[in-house]
Amino acid sequence: MTMRRPLLLPLISLLAALALTIPSCADAAEPLRVSRAGTVTTGLEAPWGLAFLPDGSALVGERDSGRILRVPASGGRASVVGRVRGVAAAGEGGLLGIALPPGPHPSFLFAYLTTATDNRVVRIGWDGRRLGSQRPILTGIPKSPIHNGGGLLIEGRTLFVSTGDAGVGERAQDPTSLAGKILRLTWAGRPAPGNPFRGSPVYSLGHRNVQGLALDGQGRLWATEFGAKDVDELNLIRPGANYGWPLHEGPANDSAYADPAATWSPTSIASPSGVAILGRTAYVATLRGRTLYRVPLSGETAAKPRAVALGALGRLRTVAVAPDGTLWLMTNNTDGRGDPRPGDDRIIRLRVR
Repeated sequence: MTMRRPLLLPLISLLAALALTIPSCADAAEPLRVSRAGTVTTGLEAPWGLAFLPDGSALVGERDSGRILRVPASGGRASVVGRVRGVAAAGEGGLLGIALPPGPHPSFLFAYLTTATDNRVVRIGWDGRRLGSQRPILTGIPKSPIHNGGGLLIEGRTLFVSTGDAGVGERAQDPTSLAGKILRLTWAGRPAPGNPFRGSPVYSLGHRNVQGLALDGQGRLWATEFGAKDVDELNLIRPGANYGWPLHEGPANDSAYADPAATWSPTSIASPSGVAILGRTAYVATLRGRTLYRVPLSGETAAKPRAVALGALGRLRTVAVAPDGTLWLMTNNTDGRGDPRPGDDRIIRLRVR
């Protein structure tokens, strides 16, 4: 009888080699290259919030001054368009996130700010050139020199708001407290229809300090979270889920709590603030880590974070997807914890391809 086994061995070896070279879904989601494509603007003072206008220009909020500036789409000198009233900047508090509603002619914007008595969300008129009248839509969020949250994100006719525990971890587990939560509101500031807890603005709880919020292409909400000393997190946010703080930092391995999708340990390599999602990759800006990380996403899972080589930029606060498909990355070396360099703070344009 003729033995055919020797003929099969090369075929098996070939198939095995192909299996080793086929990328996973997560690997396939990674861009080929992320590179610096120039400086958008310089001379910002402790910038925090960033929101794009329909023409590709952007509004930038300065944490300590309370000013909002407009940055041209093509880059260049930023111009002041107004100042948010009532900002009482101290520690990590001040003028934090800003958000613009979709559409060709937005007539208002939202801002998250620290006042003398609380953190709050306000709605501010916008005529295309200058800020207008201002009114609060949500007040009474606990404030502190630390852990004020401050992220804002619009989805349809609702507004997501991230808050910190304001230095008191137990608040994150208290469903009646606005601290240590992600909230979901109508544009008037009321609990949004469909929220997981009837009559409550709370969308998720058990957060230490969330600043970055982003939606992926399937409408899933992702958030960055500062750890205390061991683990920083990127979380997939599910309505009604408890993310464990202060009972757990990092994976809880307990079905009562939601585990992070990706982590950094120790926290000295990260302290994640802003997050943006382009394609199937999340980009996370870090403060202590002074690094932009890319995190490939595959459905509801995330792969290991990988540092993007961009050279020395210092502390990184915010990253956002511009209308032209580039990323705008904002430094934060003038926030009192960095080492300012000539021209700081600045926005760098990144090309992804």
